[in-house]
Amino acid sequence: MHRGTLAGRLFLAQLAFILCASGGMAWGLYQQAEESTYEETGQRMLAVAGTVAASSTVRTAVDSPEPALQDYAREVMDRVGIDFLTIMDTDRTRFTHRNPEQIGKAYIGSVDQALAGESFTETYTGTLGPSVRAITPVYDDAGNVTALVAAGITVDRVGIARDARLPELFAIDAAALALSALGSYGLSRYLRRATRGLRPAELTHLYAFYDAALHSVREGLVLLNDRGQLVLYNDEAAVLLGLPPAGTAAPGQELPDLPGPLTSLLRSGRTAREEIHLTGERILVVNQSAAVSAGPHGRRFGTVTTLRDHTDVESLTGELASMHTLADALSAQAHEHANRVHTLASLIELGRSDEALRFATADLEQSQQLADEVLASVEEPAVTALLMGKAAQARERGIALDIVVESGTERFSGAGVPPVELVTIIGNLLDNAFDAAEHSVVLQLGCGDGQLLIEVQDDGPGVDPSILEHIFEQGFSTKELAEGRLCTGRGIGLALVRQAVTRLGGSIRVLGGPGACFSVELPVPAQAPVHLAEVTP
Repeated sequence: MHRGTLAGRLFLAQLAFILCASGGMAWGLYQQAEESTYEETGQRMLAVAGTVAASSTVRTAVDSPEPALQDYAREVMDRVGIDFLTIMDTDRTRFTHRNPEQIGKAYIGSVDQALAGESFTETYTGTLGPSVRAITPVYDDAGNVTALVAAGITVDRVGIARDARLPELFAIDAAALALSALGSYGLSRYLRRATRGLRPAELTHLYAFYDAALHSVREGLVLLNDRGQLVLYNDEAAVLLGLPPAGTAAPGQELPDLPGPLTSLLRSGRTAREEIHLTGERILVVNQSAAVSAGPHGRRFGTVTTLRDHTDVESLTGELASMHTLADALSAQAHEHANRVHTLASLIELGRSDEALRFATADLEQSQQLADEVLASVEEPAVTALLMGKAAQARERGIALDIVVESGTERFSGAGVPPVELVTIIGNLLDNAFDAAEHSVVLQLGCGDGQLLIEVQDDGPGVDPSILEHIFEQGFSTKELAEGRLCTGRGIGLALVRQAVTRLGGSIRVLGGPGACFSVELPVPAQAPVHLAEVTP
């Protein structure tokens, strides 16, 4: 065992404690053996004295003028193995004694209780030294106390009896000491493995470094146990997941109310690599792996999850996608106009000026009608440009795009909503509708009662109710290639729409009816003026 390790220090401390406890236990056993030996000796002396006092020989002899009991007493002492048996008169005058010279002299010891008719034991120093003795009264037929009997053993002999018990007691103490030391050694070895042999100072430094790293890292870090309960998380994770400040929540806290896919991932404990998850207004890149102890048969303790805020990057991606959508729409419009210009040029070259004029006039009227309809419906320039391009895209794909503003409502102006967000929402909803539509798409706009209303409906097959809760998840798509593989880059449009709607504090719903109908409601910012121009239906 390495000197100075936490396990080594704990073992030495436990060993010192065990030695002290063992010493205390040995002393306690010694005291218990001594007390029990003295108590047993006293009870034995009471039995001997009581038997002698009840003997007819003694009761008859003590009534005679000169009791002759010395031989009787010596025979009892030799037979029973006691040090003295003194039979005395009520005035303490000895009738018998181990030393014949003490016969006729006064007994040394307490007799008051015996004279009162009560047998008792005591440890007293007499002519033979300290002894454990019992004193019992002798009664006549009338029940009067006529003499006393004292039987005893010297303290030295009691000590010999006590010492005879010590080997057994010390063996018990030694066995307890050995078992305790063995258990302490096993515990110290386990602690050494658990702490990897680190010294206390090293553990303190390691904790300080880990704690500093936990709170300084700019990624969210979440530790969960096998039951899916929170064990530890840092400050960034608290911000990203809406948890109480790090260090204030008790271990074992349940996960907060998070979006379904993220909650499922955290509770499943499965491994995840760079997965994208949405949480309200944030987009998180999530990595998750199991926390397993070292060794060939490592034990799983839970999971370690890192969270990286990808909201700003995804916001830029969304803006780029919106600009790409707008660029595609303008490109389609430019392509359509290029085709018409080429047609006009060819008609003129062929000398068919009248037909060229009629074609140009019809194209101008159609373009002007579309422009007038869009400009009359929408006041925001970016949205106007988007819808002009989307109209061209729809014509190229053979889809009839109908833009409708609710009768009697205020003109759709955006009312303070960022144009980029409007382009993201309308552009992606129209792209999604174009992919699903068979013949027509209807865009319905409205502005009233403090709400911006955007509704896109197609005449396609509609949305399967079984996938309603998944269609806004990033990466989910129902569009497939002919061979059945999901298209690359799919599954982001509706996710971007939901993200934008969530950022703006609005709501999005999938309504029933023929085809698919997506309805978006956005609150008008309080400080934004709402234009009151009416649109003539």
